[in-house]
Order: sequence, then structure tokens, then C-alpha cells
Amino acid sequence: MPKSSYRTSPADLEGMPPGIAHIIGNEAAERFSFYGMKAVLAIFMVNYLHLMDGPASFGMSDTEATEKVHLFASAVYLTPFIGAILADAFLGKYRTIILLSLVYCAGHAALACMGLFGASSGWLMSGLALIALGSGGIKPCVSAHVGDQFGAKNSQLISKVFNAFYFSINLGAFASMLLTPWLLKWYGPHWAFGVPGVLMAIATLVFWMGRHRFIHVPAKGPKVFFGEVFGSGFKAILKLLPLYLFVAMFWALFDQTASRFIFQAQDMDLNFLGVEWLPSQLQSMNSIFVLTFIPIFALILYPWLGKVWKVTPLRKIGIGLFLMGCSFALASVIQTWIDGGGRPNIGWQITVIALLTAAEVMVSIVALEFAYTQSPKTMKSFMMCLYLASVAAGNLFVAGVNHFIQIPSAAEQQFEEAVLTDAAMMKNRSITLPGYDGKMDTKDDIGLGLKDGEVTTLHIPSEMKFEVAADLVEQRVAQNGELSREAELNAALSDLKDIWGNTIIYQVLNSRSARIMSAGPDKELNTRWDLGMILTLPEPERQKKEGWTASLHPDRPWLERHKQKLGMVEQEAKGGETSLLSREVFSGGQTKLMGASYFWFFTAMMLLTALAFIPYAIFYKPRTYLQD
Repeated sequence: MPKSSYRTSPADLEGMPPGIAHIIGNEAAERFSFYGMKAVLAIFMVNYLHLMDGPASFGMSDTEATEKVHLFASAVYLTPFIGAILADAFLGKYRTIILLSLVYCAGHAALACMGLFGASSGWLMSGLALIALGSGGIKPCVSAHVGDQFGAKNSQLISKVFNAFYFSINLGAFASMLLTPWLLKWYGPHWAFGVPGVLMAIATLVFWMGRHRFIHVPAKGPKVFFGEVFGSGFKAILKLLPLYLFVAMFWALFDQTASRFIFQAQDMDLNFLGVEWLPSQLQSMNSIFVLTFIPIFALILYPWLGKVWKVTPLRKIGIGLFLMGCSFALASVIQTWIDGGGRPNIGWQITVIALLTAAEVMVSIVALEFAYTQSPKTMKSFMMCLYLASVAAGNLFVAGVNHFIQIPSAAEQQFEEAVLTDAAMMKNRSITLPGYDGKMDTKDDIGLGLKDGEVTTLHIPSEMKFEVAADLVEQRVAQNGELSREAELNAALSDLKDIWGNTIIYQVLNSRSARIMSAGPDKELNTRWDLGMILTLPEPERQKKEGWTASLHPDRPWLERHKQKLGMVEQEAKGGETSLLSREVFSGGQTKLMGASYFWFFTAMMLLTALAFIPYAIFYKPRTYLQD
């Protein structure tokens, strides 16, 4: 149907515009698809990705996965500029949303292709790039498209619709963050990424079906659009730029609920109120807390505070920044317990998420509204994109920190370099690589076992020394029923050294795993030449569930079944069938900022940011711009 057949201005209605149901349905399904995919992304990268194309030894570390997740999130919040330009200058909002929704669907399809066609890492990166463009690109368009549907007679209904809009976002997010981790565990990545993809396709279809009911406000044209953006509003941008930087640090901490908080939850007791949670499912609590806290803050807390202290937007933001710092301080304490071998209940992390959400209500929602009111009339869409860019900046900071603290693996680096030099070695069953001295047939050589071109086993120099240390750790576990404390084991290992004379060190990682390591041939700790073993206690045997819930999934998780299909057997300790600990050797690949020190670093950054915000809030002179 020709474009001219669409209505370009609101109808003279007093009731609800006819296209609203399509927009709300589209938003619920789209948010389900995005948050469902994002909920399982970090776990997938670490535990699943390297096994999608066959058996492999070199998986992604928690630190590298955190970097990748936050690079993706930063892209999601930078692409709104593309969507805004397409919508306002060229295509209009409806056509932009449809076009980028199809890109969005293609991204989900790429994720579903992992393990089926070609290298899975390539499909993953392609899929995430397309989803970032699609999801981010429609962000500035959808909410503005809602406002376009209203005229003078029914404008009083806008607030009601936006409440339903916000509720649909949280409903979709809550449902997906409960379902997709469950799908990943029991039915695998294709279902976990496929179901959100189907929901995105449904979202696109629902939106397309409303095309004749929508108001299609035409694009302004590039000349008008860029004339408004680069007009007289740069003074407002300069005034708000510091606010965006403060908010960026808030998002740097908040968005780690999709990365570091998941990895922390893996080491906690996941039974809460009689329910056994999955680590990725805990993100869903944020949606529940948001819907609970918004009316409490608006109807109770702010009026109560207002009786004794003027509650301005900047003061709300300041309190929220300090509250965010306090929440991460609690997360740091939790990680300290884990580092000491404890297994705290997941209720502690739920408390942290509650504090994070309270900070979100005071910072995110208030800052977005404040930025809108402080923006000149002709620049409000552009300023909203700048606000979203602050989310991207926070995620880029997290990605940068995690990139900097990674310690590469000498074995992995040398293997990649050797393959680039001689691709034929991929056909071998085993290869030997020169170690630190760069020479073959010396004591620091590294051995690799290959299958189908993937590294399946690693042999490190001085491995027998680490076996002796592991035997001692295992003896203590047999006596005490748990991993020994660091001081006790390190005293017992003080005379055991590697072949270069370095003392072998014992470190507890959590209640189920520990690390024995040495400085390796370069005699410096925290380099790619560090050598050692990760020792892990077996997971407690799962109690077989009975009743109707037992029929909802297979007897064993998908990952176990997949490893069996690949001919992989969980690595057993060298001591035989009666061994208590699995042993996995490593060469580098660690992190410079371990355990609680990582959380304390971000806590300090947040509290310094909150302190720096105080003078900005005091000296800022607000000027409100509202539409006529």
C-alpha cells in the first residue's frame, strides 16, 4: 500500500489510540528476546562456546567473558544514534523500527546457527553485532512512536500508556530471565537463544500488523534534523556532560549483574526460600524490585523526606550514587567470604540486587527525566541518545578494566602462533611447543594433545611437582572433608619447589576449588608463564526430583550429554577412581584483580564518583525546557 495511505497526524479521539496494543505487545516480546539472550550470554561464553564445534580445552575465562559481555552492552547503547538519525532524518520511526527489527531477528538467527555451520565464535560475534544494531537502533524510536499516537483530546492518557509500556518491559524481562537459563541448562544453547529469537520475530510481526492503525509521523529530512542538532543546544550539552559521566560509572557497576554477579552466584548456596535458583536467573529479581520500589519511593519515601529536606532531582541522584557504592561494598564482603572457602546463601546477593535496584530508581529514572527537562526543545531526542551513550561509556569502562587485568596463557598464545606458521600441525594428535627459552627439547617445553584441530589436553613443565602438591591437598580433604586453609597448606608445601626453584603456592578460590601454582620459568608471579593446577571438589549429587516437574526436563543437563556425545570424559585426578579432586593444569590465563579485590576496586570507584558529584550538584544551575 502506498505511503500516502497512512495517517500522519493523530486522530481526533478521546480514547486510546488503536495502535497502542501493537506497540505494547511488541515491546514485551522484544524485551523478552533481549534480556533472555543477555541473561545466558556470560555463562554460555565460559562453559559452552568452546565445545560447540567439538572437544576443546581452551575455554573463555570469566574475565574475558566479562570483557566481551560489556563490549556488547556498550554497542547496544551507542547504536541509538544510528536509529535516531534514520528515523528523524530519513525513514521515519515506523520504517526504521521495522527495518532494524529484521536486523535484530537476523542476529538471533546467527546465534542459533552456532555449532551447526562453521566456527561458532564467528556466528556469536556476528549475531551480537546484528542484535546490538537492531536493539540499540530501535531504542530512541519506540518510545517516541508511542507519543506520536496521541493528539490534544487524549493526551491525558499518555502517562497511563507509558506506565503500561514500562510494565511490559519488566514483565518481558522477568519472564525471559527465568526461562532462558533453565533452557540453557537442560536443553542447550540452540533453545536458549532460539526461543528469544522466535519472540523477536513475533514482536516484529505484531508491530507490522499494526501498520494501518499507527500514526506515521514523517521524517524531518536531513537538513532540518542536523540543523536542530547542531543549533544552539551545545551549551546544554556541556552543562549535562558531567552528569552523563557520573551516571556512566553507575551503569559500570549496575550492568555487572549480567556478568560478575553471575560468576559470583556460581560459588554460593543457590537454595533460597525452598527454591533452587540458577545463577543467571537472579537477574530477574531486578524487575520485581523495580515494580515494587517505584510506587514506594514516589508515594512514601520522597514525600517523607520532603518534610525535612528539599528533595531535588540532583539530590536523589547523589543519594543513589552512594547507595550503589554501598551495594557493591556488600558484594565485596560476600566475595571475601567466598574467597575464604565459604558458601554464603544466595539471599545475600538478592539483598545486593535490592540495593542496586533502589539505586537504579534514584539514579537512572531520575537522571533520564532530568536530562529531558534540561534539554532544549529541538534537541530532546538527541539528548536522550547522549544519555544512552553514558550507559555505553560505563560498559566500555568495565570492558577496559577486564581487558587490562587479563593474564594471557602462554600455551594458548604459542599454539596460535604455531598454527599461523604451520597450519598442517592441526592434523597432528600431539605437539610440543618451545617454552620460555624459545628452544625445543628443554625443560620448559609445553605439550598439547589435539583432536579435530582443537586442544584437548595440556602438559606443563614441572607437572609432577604439582601432582605431589595436589596429592597433599587431597589427603587433607580426605581427613577434613573440605579444602584446607591457605596458611596451613602453604606451611606444609614450603619445601616443595618447581624445577626452577620457585615455591609452590596454594590458594583457596571458593568452597569447592583451590589453585596450586608457581611463578614458572620467568620467576615472576601474575605473568603468562605462571604454572599450576586448579583442584575442584565434585559437585554434590543432585537429588532426583519427583512429580510433574521431573517430566519438564531430561535426567541430565545438556552440557553433560553434549560432552558425552563428543567423547569427552570429565578429567579425573591422577590418583584413580577413588580420587576426591579433579585436576586441570594451566599455563597463565589468570587475572591480576582476583576475587574480592575486583569488587572492592569498583566500590572505591563508585564512592569517589559519588563524592565528586556533590560539588557538581551544588553549583549546577537548572533551566527547564518543556514542550508547549
